[in-house]
This record gives sequence, structure tokens and C-alpha cells, in this order.
Amino acid sequence: MRAIVCEKYGSADVLELKEIKKPIPTENQVLVRVYAASLNYGNLVLLQGKPFLARFAFGLTKPKYSIPGGDIAGIVEAVGQNVKLFKAGDEVFGDLSGYGWGGFAEYVTVPEDALSLKPTNITFEEAAAAPMAGVTALQGLRDKGKLTSGQKVLINGASGGVGTFAVQIAKSLGAEVTGVCSTRNVEILRSIGADHIIDYKKEDFTQDEKCYDLILGVNGSHSISAYKRVLKPHGRFVHVGGSEFQLFQALFLGPFISMTGSKKISNLLQRANQKDLDDLKELLETGQVKPIIDQRFRLSEITEAFNYFQEGHAQGKVVITV
Repeated sequence: MRAIVCEKYGSADVLELKEIKKPIPTENQVLVRVYAASLNYGNLVLLQGKPFLARFAFGLTKPKYSIPGGDIAGIVEAVGQNVKLFKAGDEVFGDLSGYGWGGFAEYVTVPEDALSLKPTNITFEEAAAAPMAGVTALQGLRDKGKLTSGQKVLINGASGGVGTFAVQIAKSLGAEVTGVCSTRNVEILRSIGADHIIDYKKEDFTQDEKCYDLILGVNGSHSISAYKRVLKPHGRFVHVGGSEFQLFQALFLGPFISMTGSKKISNLLQRANQKDLDDLKELLETGQVKPIIDQRFRLSEITEAFNYFQEGHAQGKVVITV
């Protein structure tokens, strides 16, 4: 089979398309023929080995996981004898980031709890765009953010992969949603139901009078104190992505701020799990959430796909058609 192989840390130029041996499922695994995959920030970390702390999980001197790719969608080709949830021919999707990665390939073997049945009303490409970004948004809003109906939420970085899911999931939870994006992305946020849109090139929301019950920081470089300023009493800020400076502030200042006042600052480390994937599947099947795809690339165009993704201007997700 063909697969993208990464044997050392570096730029997208170190990625190679190679012929390797097709995997065979063990008694507890599912063999999936991959139809589509997608790019996420975790793929960049796996490629570059940055920030350096990530190397303690991904390998200190070279990648522990030689085939990148977390999100996949495809068809089950074979199952091990102990697999109970799936059978050959099932259409599935899932996030492999907690199971050894390996999605940028024509076939992959994974434990059955990494997968869920693909929603029947969306394509393989749309399904591949959903797992990691969608579950990240769900965990940030519902679990870390404790978002409830009627609350006001601001999503900074609302037009990217996680952000477009977050806008729609927040609406499904009954929140009043403000999305922050650049001028070119205003129409996308309007099309997915944002109640209010702030163009950060024209306005700094941290200097506004309006305050929020929850701020989901998907992107940006504002200081934690700037976010705190526009939180309501007992409001929450959840850091999902953004500058390294902001990450370290959330990690090291966040606990102190949370202990000494009513406003809570936390950092989300997304955890792939089947229950949340099933919850996301229901949102996709009922049409409350629809994946937004910016660009599609073939497996042989993986370098171009990474270079485009690294520019940081994708409107929604970047998908690899396998």
C-alpha cells in the first residue's frame, strides 16, 4: 500500500510517499481502507517536533509515529475475532491521535473504540474533516467551558477547523455566539449561524464593553489578562490554540487566577474517545453541524497540503483524498 512516511522532524519536505506493507489486524483491531483524511494542528506538531515539550510524547530525536494522520474516514475491510462493534463493509470515521496515528495511508489498523459509524448524510471527505476538530470544540465548550443554553460565548479564531465546529456546536447548545475572524471570513461565519461577528482587523474585542460567560481561544495572541477583562464574573476562558506565549500563560497563570477569583482560566488537551465521537456523529446526522472544507489535496500532494495549512488562513478544514 501507499503511505506518507515521516522519519525525521522538519518541514513538509521531509514527508515521503512510499510503498509499505499493508497491515494485518490483530484480534482486537479493525482494518480500514482509508478514503479520506484531514490535517490538524497535531499533525504539525508530529511533523516539526514543536513545541519541544511535545517530543516527550512524540519522540525526542525523531518521530515515534512514522505515519502521520489522525482523522480518517473509510470502509472496514476486515476485523479481528474479538471485534464486536464493526464488520466488513461498514463505513466508519474516527480520530487515531490516541492510537498511534497512521491515517495518511491507504489502509490502517486501529482498535474499534477509535471509530464510529460514519453519518450517512455526509461524504467521506466531510466525515474525515470532523473527528479531531469537532471533538475538540465539543470538549472545550461543553466539558471545560460548561456552556449552557442562553449563555454568551465568544470564539476567537472562529473560521478555522476547530472554530467552525465550535460556532455550530455552541449554537446547538443554545448559546448566543460571537465569532472573531478576519474580513475575508465574515461570510463563512454568517453562513454557519454566528449571531455576532467581530472582524479583528477592525475591532479589538478585548477593549469592548461587552462581556462573555465563556471565551474559547482557538487562535490569537492576546494575553490572559486581556481575555479575563471581558469575562463576566464566574466566566470561563478555555485555551485551545494560539501563540505559545498564550499557552504558557494559560498553563502557569491560569491555575493561580482560577484559585484567587471567580473567573476560571483553563487549558484543553483534547482526548480522543468513542463517546464524544458518537455525540459528534449525532450532531452531524441531525444537520446541527456541517463540516466546512477549504481545500482538498491528493495523498501525493501532502507537501503542498501541509504548506497551505501552515499559512494559517484555511477557512475550515484541509482534507486529503486518499
